[in-house]
Amino acid sequence: QVQLVESGGGLVQPGGSLRLSCVASGRIHGINAMAWYRRAPGNERDLVARTTVDGRINYGDSVKGRFTVSRDNAKNTLYLQMNSLKPEDTANYFCYTEALSDPGGRFLPYWGQGTQVTVSS
Repeated sequence: QVQLVESGGGLVQPGGSLRLSCVASGRIHGINAMAWYRRAPGNERDLVARTTVDGRINYGDSVKGRFTVSRDNAKNTLYLQMNSLKPEDTANYFCYTEALSDPGGRFLPYWGQGTQVTVSS
């Protein structure tokens, strides 16, 4: 009952920037963590950035210093500002959240459909 919709992916030159957005909607009674993951062809899906409702943030080692994650709790929206992009950043980027849809239930994981980021000259 929770949907995640990513946007902002596309083609960018090395050294360029992109800003991804993820909007959570549906029957949402609470959201804890929200995160970005990515999966490149032939690779496992790995963590890009994760943020908690109380503002704690952690990043994957490969993006530290280049990517910035932010969160608008009022809008249930997660952002990812990606700077100094490298070809190795090329991947499908997925939004993830742990959300409470049933107020009498428990927090469950939800995934977006992914948005493609391609870094190429």
